[in-house]
Amino acid sequence: MKRFFLFLNILFLPVIIFSQAKDTLPTDLTNKITGVKILEEVVVEAFHSSQQWKAVPASVAILGSREMNRYGNISFVPVFNTIPGVRIEERSPASYRLSIRGSLLRSPFGVRNVKVYWNDIPLSDAGGNTYLNLVDLNTLTSAEVIKGPAASVYGAGTGGAVLLRSGLNFPIIPENNFTVGITGGSYGLFNEQLGWQYQSKNFSSSLQQVHQQSDGYRDQSATRKDVLKWQSALQLKDQQLQFLLFYTDLFYQTPGGITLAQFQSNPKLSRQPSGTIPGSIQQHASIYNKTIFGGAHHAWDMNEHFTLKSFVTGNHTSFTNPFITNYETRGEANFGAGTSLVYQHKNFQWINGAEWLRNHSLINDFGNRGGVKDTVQFKDDIYATQWFAFSQAQLSVGEKWVFTAGLSLNNQSFRFKRTTVPDNGFTDKNISMVVTPRFAVLYRLNKDVSLYTLAAKGFSPPAVAELRPSDGLYHGELNAESGWNIETGIKGELLAGRLQFDIAAYFFELNNAIVRRTTGTGAEFFVNAGSTKQNGVEGLLKYQLIKKQNGFINGLALWSSYSYQPYRFESYEQSGVDFSGKALTGVPRNIWVSGLDMDTKTGIYFNASMNATSALPLNDANSVYADRYQLLQAKLGYRWKNRKSSFDIFFGADNLLNQSYSLGNDINALGNRYYNAATGRNIFAGIICRF
Repeated sequence: MKRFFLFLNILFLPVIIFSQAKDTLPTDLTNKITGVKILEEVVVEAFHSSQQWKAVPASVAILGSREMNRYGNISFVPVFNTIPGVRIEERSPASYRLSIRGSLLRSPFGVRNVKVYWNDIPLSDAGGNTYLNLVDLNTLTSAEVIKGPAASVYGAGTGGAVLLRSGLNFPIIPENNFTVGITGGSYGLFNEQLGWQYQSKNFSSSLQQVHQQSDGYRDQSATRKDVLKWQSALQLKDQQLQFLLFYTDLFYQTPGGITLAQFQSNPKLSRQPSGTIPGSIQQHASIYNKTIFGGAHHAWDMNEHFTLKSFVTGNHTSFTNPFITNYETRGEANFGAGTSLVYQHKNFQWINGAEWLRNHSLINDFGNRGGVKDTVQFKDDIYATQWFAFSQAQLSVGEKWVFTAGLSLNNQSFRFKRTTVPDNGFTDKNISMVVTPRFAVLYRLNKDVSLYTLAAKGFSPPAVAELRPSDGLYHGELNAESGWNIETGIKGELLAGRLQFDIAAYFFELNNAIVRRTTGTGAEFFVNAGSTKQNGVEGLLKYQLIKKQNGFINGLALWSSYSYQPYRFESYEQSGVDFSGKALTGVPRNIWVSGLDMDTKTGIYFNASMNATSALPLNDANSVYADRYQLLQAKLGYRWKNRKSSFDIFFGADNLLNQSYSLGNDINALGNRYYNAATGRNIFAGIICRF
């Protein structure tokens, strides 16, 4: 086995760093299925400005049609984990934890400290949380990931921003398309999707339905998700109006962490009873999330210089969580609105805008008696409001220089009231008037290669789930994180576009870092942990070895990404113990992902990748580490298409080396229950048809 892994490393060694290129960004579900290439240049929408990827003075990664379809269309995890500096984990199946450059430190579950948008409408709520697991991969066509503080345009967050896309076309001749897909695999995996799309010169509409379920690899790890999504767009002479509406009914069991001895003897175990504390099976530990989400986005080209963009959004979440120590129910109502005015004149662009989000959460905790609600423990009423205003200017000087400067003024406020306490009023917490600037300079060595450097400040207030965690207390003493990121990079194309690369070095110091702690019963709470140094290097490379019309193999690309993350606590003392100088909890020092993508003129294609992740510390003292692992994945398929229809039939395997590893560790866990075993060797197969 070691010789086999060594062979793969040698095979991929010549291509150490970058993938994303003139390969297309898809504009509809059709392109996602057929792999049709539309764009010769990748245009990104990051920072509210359409630009070539290689001309953006920032670290921006693009996931296009090929990247989205490289694996089994089941999970975000392998797709996003090909991006250097980005890591998605699953503590429980279907429970995503997204980290950008170490931002996972404060996220035991869910997505925090990263702002997520879908078609320019925020999915993140005012309380600092994003239910990324409500979105199904099959409903997307592309994504952009902005790494590092981007608060000058996207508000609070030191991790970065994720821009999800599901585009629609406007063909001259109206057409109807239908999509049918089904995938099955190990451990009871079943996924089916149906879609109907109507497209015309001025109006497009897409209706999609997705159902996915799995028995899970571990005990108490079954999942079920149903998604119904409708999207439409109206294209007028100088205006475009888009609507996005989806409903997700998500259920997944939460197996909980186990000890190293349990992990080594039987990784399929769920959390076991301990003393008077029952286990996950006994308590029917699980999550029920029913969310309806709606949003509208309007863009108006007022004249040749001014464009006005606006959005409104609202959603409601019904959340139920039988947990080990309690039974929690939540009702969450969210509203938001935003606008931006873009001025463009020759080589000068100026953007001004504002965004407002509001969250109202009613959180009720009961005792958990074998998965049944028991007596009331407490009931809480929480309001969170977030707003920011921003301004950004960009000036191109000649054909060589691009200068960008921006800043935002941010405000975050919370109101908390425990309604089970008689005559209890609201407790207010306000984080106001935080200014976060961003400066960037890009120099084009030539038309294909650019150098850039930037300095950006970010801040991230505690989320509702951190102010009021599962220990049932209100932690109003928590302060916002903040820090400056200094970054420099080089990116572009060589060898007539065959070699594409993106290399960046960054220096980020975070103050008041928020970290997770646990009580004697296993409930969690959060504390500010002094400062951290999160300096690193990352790179992504793609080499198009073969790209031609003739020959059996008409496309062969080798790609590789690498993340070097020697992050440290700079100043951190907790309960009389000094953790200064220790490695940052939960962050691997090295991640190397390499792969190949092959296409043939017969329609046969093959994708393979290897993810090598180094050991990572599981507690702040660095006394326990999770072992390194090597994850080998492959997919073989046959794609056929003509002008009106297509189908894609595929077979694949995950964790071919059958590694025992934990993807989504419980950091600083009580009783050394750090480990959440990931799936062993497993297979999948499916077919997607369009007609």
